[in-house]
Formats: sequence, structure tokens, C-alpha cells
Amino acid sequence: MYHQEFIPKEAAQNIESGKVSWQSPSNIALVKYWGKKENQIPANPSISFTLDHCKSITSFKFSKKKNSEKKSAFDFEFFFEGKKKADFEPKILKFFERIEVYCPFLRDYKIEIASENSFPHSSGIASSASGMSALALCIMEMESILFPGTSEKYFKRKASFLARLGSGSASRSIDGPLVVWGEHRAIEKSSDLYGVTYPYRVHEIFRNYRDTILLVDKGEKTVSSSVGHDLMHGHPFAENRFNQANENLEKLIPILENGNITAFIEIVESEALSLHAMMMSSLPYFILMKPNTLEIINRIWEYRNTNKVPVCFTLDAGANVHLLYPEKFENQVLEFIKNELVAYCQNGHYICDQVGNGALKIDNP
Repeated sequence: MYHQEFIPKEAAQNIESGKVSWQSPSNIALVKYWGKKENQIPANPSISFTLDHCKSITSFKFSKKKNSEKKSAFDFEFFFEGKKKADFEPKILKFFERIEVYCPFLRDYKIEIASENSFPHSSGIASSASGMSALALCIMEMESILFPGTSEKYFKRKASFLARLGSGSASRSIDGPLVVWGEHRAIEKSSDLYGVTYPYRVHEIFRNYRDTILLVDKGEKTVSSSVGHDLMHGHPFAENRFNQANENLEKLIPILENGNITAFIEIVESEALSLHAMMMSSLPYFILMKPNTLEIINRIWEYRNTNKVPVCFTLDAGANVHLLYPEKFENQVLEFIKNELVAYCQNGHYICDQVGNGALKIDNP
């Protein structure tokens, strides 16, 4: 079934060439999405902080094919940090094929995609959310040139819709500071098709939250997220997990409003451990955490109990640890990292980030 609202209803303008550029951030989920249905539909809703510093910067050059050139095939090249990356092109081709009905104009142009990340490629930070959302935004910018009069609301909604078809979590990187993806009865206008900006009041303490990412392992994951999602089909605890995520998202609504950090920490850490519990109890089962991941978690618990500093952890589908804490405790937490946690990071590396407001268009000279 195609979603008619995102299919162009008129003929495109005759534009010979152009270049557009966007930067889009990564995000860190507070309530995790794990498990999906057909067409990148999430099995449960999720909510994430949009990050600020960890982002992808992508440019998209397009020139109209000549009449003699083959128009039935996609024609594109992909460059990452200045070097041609042919091994990434099959993923982009699959993405283009998924979105073709919504962006049929892509076949009419030769396309050059150039992307880079603000964080090191080997840093262990997943770049699919920032990379695919930046690409989707460039495609939407191209569409707005070919079809003038696109509203900002439609632009963002369709960009999130397209990004989702490349990487589910990318749907949450278009806007900020908090984004919900997945239909939930308590979240107004929430949708499985695209992310929506969290619509309710957020206490000031959560508006400038910090996220310091401790890089425990920079290597490639032994099991990809795509494989992990698929293993939720037939998982013995899947239904309970999906219910838990829905309940935790609903519990977060008053917590985000009243600034109850103790309750916030309880949900966020529980969600991180539940995510990894699903991995460890699937068939086949697998573990993405490393010994140093557990060392860091135990140190965080000890530090929080001893010093009464409200720092907590969350995890993505990997070994790295995200430290979340209010801005006013930044100096104390950074001291804690330097004194106790940096020893557990690969090569002593960590990245300091904070909550951001979403993607930005880059003006080309």
C-alpha cells in the first residue's frame, strides 16, 4: 500500500541542474524501538533526544539526463569524506528503489552524493540515523525546487517518512529536541510512518541535557541491527517488550513535564537493559555489550549513589555507553569521566554532545 499524500500530484518543473546540502544529527532513544514489521514500520513506539554535535553533512548535486541517456536506471555516485565509496552504493540503490514511487524524478537525473560526519568514522557511533536523514532532506530540497510551494510542515513530514525507509531511527533526526516515532494513544498525531516533535510541555532541566558518549568498542558489531530487529519475530518475550515500551512512553509524559529526574533515570536505564535483554534471549542469542560496558555501568551506579549526582546511562545496539545528565552537573560528571571512566574507553576516547534542535539546511555558495 502506497501513502498517497507523499506521491507528487503534478508535473515537475524543468530544472537542468542544481546542488543542495543539509546537515542532520544523530539521536539517542530513551524508549527503544526494537523489532519491526514490513516496510520499516516499528513494532513499538520510541522517543529520542536529538543530538547536536554528532551529525552528517551531505551535499546532493543533480543534472538532468540527456535524451540519449538511459532513464530507466538510477544513475548516482557516492563519496564519503572525499573518497568514492562504491561499497555503500547498494544500500543507497535499495533506498532509492524503496522511495521511487514517492520521488519518481530521481530517475531523470545524474546524481552525485558527498557526505561526511562530524565524528570519526571509526568512533563506534552509528551514522545511519544522521546519514540517511541528511540524504532524505537533500532529496526533499530537490523536490521543493522541482515542485515549488512545498510547505515546511509537509517538507519535514515527508523527509522523516523517506528517512524511515532508509533507516528507522533516521525518522527521528529531522527535528528536535524530543521526537516520537510510532503510533501511541497518548501522543497526539503520533505515526508509524514518520517522526513527530514531542507535542507536550518539557521541563527546563531536560531542554539542555548533556550526552557524553563513552567509546568502549569502535569495531564493527558482530550482529547488525537489521538482523537483531528480525530476531524479534517469534521472540518469546516480544509481546511483553512491546507492551513495556508503550507503557514507559506513557509514563514519561508527566516525568518530562515535572522534571522528576529519579523517575526519568529509572525508565531510561530500564529501557537500555531491556533492549539488550532481548538480544540475549533471542534465538540465536547474542551479546553486544563488552566487559568494559558493564564496568562503566557499575561505576555510574556507585558514583550516583555516593555523590547524589543524577547521571544515568543508556545504550544503543552496541557496546558504547551514553551518559545522560543535566547541564548544571556537567563539570562534576566530566571530572568523574576523566578520573574513573576514561580507562574503560578504547584509546581513552569519548565524545561530548548535548540535546539539539534538529537538521539544518546549508546554503551553497
